Amino acid sequence: MAEKSLAKEFTKGIIKENPVLCLVLGTCPTLAVTTGAKNAIGMGVAATLVLICSNMVISLLRNIIPSKVRIPAYITIIAGFVSIVQMLVKAYTPEIDKALGIYLPLIVVNCIILGRAEMYASKNKVIPSMVDGLGMGVGFTAALLMMGMIREFLGTGCLFGFPITKGLLPPIIIFILPPGGFFVFGMLMALANRINKGKSAAREPGCGSCPMVATCSKIQNGEGCDAQ
Repeated sequence: MAEKSLAKEFTKGIIKENPVLCLVLGTCPTLAVTTGAKNAIGMGVAATLVLICSNMVISLLRNIIPSKVRIPAYITIIAGFVSIVQMLVKAYTPEIDKALGIYLPLIVVNCIILGRAEMYASKNKVIPSMVDGLGMGVGFTAALLMMGMIREFLGTGCLFGFPITKGLLPPIIIFILPPGGFFVFGMLMALANRINKGKSAAREPGCGSCPMVATCSKIQNGEGCDAQ
């Protein structure tokens, strides 16, 4: 049961509660850094590390941090891990650090990280909180990567900096500009919503889930969907 619960906490952030495509959080860095696949991965991995570490520490301190100062305390914890991640990125991947620019330190005020700290880590144990952070981070990274690959391929004809079309398809420059980012973002949101609606319809148990089943005239007359 515990393994199933942890698996559920992990997978929810990928599709059902994807922080970018379903909850529409972190839109600003999502649109800004997804002009290339490498940038998308860099931002996604950095945010995932901060999510996991901050969720872990906030969960450990959830009974110690006073309620009145919890938000400043969360921001301080998150800022500490963002500083560590930023120094690592500067040291080992300076190209990604230059490409991400101001959006890397702005992870401190990313709605996804602060939201998971407030809504989940502050109310749950350490392991589930870390799994929740990992799942949300993977979902965030996947959304950024899909956007980055689509925009880079259509906008420049490359993937991860390597030419793919080789002159066969002229670059559509608008896809690496803000309008193209919004277009791809909207298409991926529509796809995610479609997948979620399909899963919800597949789980629909029929009239048994209706709150009006006790007074429904169709059920009483044997005309309800369960009668089929």
